[in-house]
Amino acid sequence: MKNRIIGDPGRKSGIKRLQKLRTAISEKELDALLLSQPENCRYLSGFTGSSGWLLISEKKNILATDFRYVEQAKKESPDFEIIQAKRELSNWLPDLASDFRWHKLGFESNYISYNTHHKLNETIKTKQIDLSLVPTTDIVEQLRCIKEPQELEFITKAVALVDAAFEQAKAIIRPGITEKEAAWQIEKFLRQEDSEGIPFEIIVASGTNSALPHAQPTEKIMHPGEPVLIDMGARTNGYCSDLSRTLLLGKTDKILREIYDIVLKAQITAIEGIESGMDASQADRLARSIVEEAGYGDAFGHGLGHGVGLAVHELPTLSPNSSNSLADGMVFTIEPGIYLEGQGGVRIEDMVVLENGKARVLTKAEKNSFQLSVSSNQ
Repeated sequence: MKNRIIGDPGRKSGIKRLQKLRTAISEKELDALLLSQPENCRYLSGFTGSSGWLLISEKKNILATDFRYVEQAKKESPDFEIIQAKRELSNWLPDLASDFRWHKLGFESNYISYNTHHKLNETIKTKQIDLSLVPTTDIVEQLRCIKEPQELEFITKAVALVDAAFEQAKAIIRPGITEKEAAWQIEKFLRQEDSEGIPFEIIVASGTNSALPHAQPTEKIMHPGEPVLIDMGARTNGYCSDLSRTLLLGKTDKILREIYDIVLKAQITAIEGIESGMDASQADRLARSIVEEAGYGDAFGHGLGHGVGLAVHELPTLSPNSSNSLADGMVFTIEPGIYLEGQGGVRIEDMVVLENGKARVLTKAEKNSFQLSVSSNQ
C-alpha cells in the first residue's frame, strides 16, 4: 500500500467498479461507454491527468490521452490499454469504434460539449460509419454514491483538516481583518497541513455580504456586531470535505441571533431524522419545515445538501425536487441557511455518512458556541 500511486483506486476495487459499470452498460444495451468527466475517469482508472477519455466495453478498458500524460497514465492505470490520442476526439474515435465493431456508443451528455458532439456526428456521417451516439446521465455517478471503506477513510482525513482549519479561523477572525486576508490565512493553513489544494474557493463573508450564499471574499474590513460566514474544504487523496460555520463578532443584532438558532435547530432536526431509504426530498423537508414555520422559508433558497467525494458536489442531491433515494454508504452535507438581504446570513454545514440506517456526523467543528468575544479596544 505504501507504494500505491495517488489516485489509484486499488486493483481489486477498480475491477469491481468496472464490473458494476459493465452491468449498467449491458442494461442500457450499449456496446461501449465513453467517459470524459475527470472524477469518473479517476474513480474507474486511477488516472489523475487533466485530459483523458475512457472507453469501456464488455472486454475493453481503454484510456486515451495526449502526449503529456501517456507515461503518467501507464503508471496510474495498469489495467487499461493506453492510447495516445492525436488531435481532437472526432479525428480518432469514430474509426476506433468501427474497428471494434461498436454500433451503440454511450456518452456523458452532461459533460461532452455540443461542438464536440456535432463534429463526431459529422465525421460518422462523412465516413459512413455504422455508429450511434447515445446520451447517458449519471451512470458512474450512481456508482460513486456509495462510498467504499477506503474512500471514507480519505474523506475522514479531509474532514479532519477542515475541523482543524476552523479552530485556526476562530483565532484569525476579528474586527479589523479583511475577508480576503482571513480567507488566505485559512487556505494557507490547509495547504501547510497537506491538503491537496482546495476543492473550491474559500468563502469568508462578513456583515451584509454573508447574505450572499456564495459570496467571494473582498477587501471589506470586519466590524464588531457582524456575522461572518465561512465555507471551506480540503482534499486528501483526491477526496473532498466541505464545512460551513457562521461566527458572530461580539454582541449582534437580535434577528441574527434568532436566525442562527433557527438554522441550528433545522440542521439538528435533519441530522436526527434522516434515515436510509428516505427520499432526498423528504430529508430536505425535515429542515425546511423548521425554517418555514419560523417565517423564513423564502430566505432558504438552496437545497439542504449534496454528496461529497471525489467532487465536492456530487450525488445525492438533497433538495425539494430531488428524485434521489438515500442509502447506507452515502456521504453528503446537511447545510440549511437563512439569508436576509441588507442584514446578513447564517449557514451551518456538516458532512455525514449514512450507516446502519442513520446519519453519523463526520465534521466535529464547534457550532453551538458561535459568538466570538470582542475586546473593547478592538
